[in-house]
Amino acid sequence: AELGVERRFVPESCPRTVRPGDFVRYHYLGSFPDGTRFDSSYDRGSTFNVFVGKGQLIAGMDQALVGMCVNERRFVKIPPKLAYGSEGVPGVIPPNAVLHFDVLLIDLWNSEDEVQVQTYFKPEKCPRTVQVSDFVRYHYNGTFLDGTLFDSSHNRMRTYDTYVGIGWLIPGMDQGLLGMCVGEKRIITIPPFLAYGEDGDGKEIPGQASLVFDVVLLDLHNPNDGIAIENQLVPESCDRRSQTGDFLRYHYNGTLLDGTLFDSSYSRNRTYDTYVGKGYVIAGMDEGLLGVCTGEKRRIIIPPHLGYGEEGRGKIPGSAVLVFDIHVVDFHNPSDSVSITVHYKPSNCTVLSKKGDYLKYHYNASLLDGTLLDSTHSLGKTYNIVLGSGQVVLGMDMGLQDMCVGERRTVVIPPHLGYGEDGVEGEVPGSAVLVFDIELLELVSGLPEGYMFVWNGEVSPNLFEEIDQNHDGEVLLEEFSEYIQTQVDTGKGKLAPGFDFEKIVKNMFTNQDRDGNGKVTSEEFKLKDQEAKEEHDEL
Repeated sequence: AELGVERRFVPESCPRTVRPGDFVRYHYLGSFPDGTRFDSSYDRGSTFNVFVGKGQLIAGMDQALVGMCVNERRFVKIPPKLAYGSEGVPGVIPPNAVLHFDVLLIDLWNSEDEVQVQTYFKPEKCPRTVQVSDFVRYHYNGTFLDGTLFDSSHNRMRTYDTYVGIGWLIPGMDQGLLGMCVGEKRIITIPPFLAYGEDGDGKEIPGQASLVFDVVLLDLHNPNDGIAIENQLVPESCDRRSQTGDFLRYHYNGTLLDGTLFDSSYSRNRTYDTYVGKGYVIAGMDEGLLGVCTGEKRRIIIPPHLGYGEEGRGKIPGSAVLVFDIHVVDFHNPSDSVSITVHYKPSNCTVLSKKGDYLKYHYNASLLDGTLLDSTHSLGKTYNIVLGSGQVVLGMDMGLQDMCVGERRTVVIPPHLGYGEDGVEGEVPGSAVLVFDIELLELVSGLPEGYMFVWNGEVSPNLFEEIDQNHDGEVLLEEFSEYIQTQVDTGKGKLAPGFDFEKIVKNMFTNQDRDGNGKVTSEEFKLKDQEAKEEHDEL
């Protein structure tokens, strides 16, 4: 005679129960006491959807549903007076029938409900939250209130990308995403009137369904955003900052806004080398690399419209914000020349180095970031060259000019006056600016340009006869070499310093052997000033 309710399954979590005025979606099996089935929502393939406590149900069901949780299962016995009474339902429910219902509650909401947001993870740092008109990229699992999955971006292995607050989403999701941080995880519960309403989406989502989205926000930007720069380390000494047209060498780690690494120059063990402000890199990086010092570390955050746009590239998804943590190793401008800083100059500095002089010096060679490349000190011996003879890079030839013995200076050489784009494999990186700390220890004055040997006194008028020791009218290389050696040993003549004796003498002999027969005759033999005079007379 009375309503009977047996709770056959109650879920552990029951945040809300049915109250009069709520709208519910449930499945049921309807049968008589003898087990004969008279109705089933399962057979129709859709839930029964109805308001509770508004007279839309038989009185017993209106009462039996109150207090139910989503996913709760109840067995309900309804007496005739709370069902179809003495009249029944012709052809279906006989008069005075007791009805049994096996009920499973699928969904529950109220017309006064709002979007519910439950944040279950929030990053410690949250510099920015989602605002209206922002563009976001997020992953989600979409379920009904009973936990049934209807959609997942994870299954598609692709984020859902959209503007927020401008009508591209269902209203409840537009609301639920506001205020989120990148990396935040939240559950957004949306009543149907803020979702797909009475009709559903025509595919997976039935009408009047509450939706639950488990969301993790991966990316966030606004179309009006510019780049953002966070200085992480700025050297105390910064004599020069990068400008448009400079050439930079820098290391970087490239990540998405959620921290996912997509590229790193460190993994390749090679800097990224490029011109700045010339369109060689994405627009945001072109801008972000301006105004940096050598040795500076900064973070450059680039919105997609200044990065790789809607299409993305490689491991970079479309519409992705990019984060570059960069370390500037060096930079220069193609118009740069050698830079010289003198640290010490002796008071007695009258003899200055010039082209052709033989120099002995110590040096420490490093990159602009301080990385040591080489040092004569570690070798325990000086570096010896003839200045201006091409024995060192052009920038060093320039940097050693006008130096006196005992002087110490720093010479900074741009790559186009150093080892160029290729560098020296295993030693000097390509396009590297070089820094040499130099101390000049010895200077032997060279000969006038174009001379390999000069006389210290008057030249003998019988020079050829003196060289031609056997007086056969011909001078061989051996005779020539022996004579020159004697003049140098006795101080009567001087060879260009820093060169191999045999090579110089052979070069001098070849210049005199005008017919190339390996012998020099008196007709062929001429001093350098005689050669110059004859050429002048001919002109």
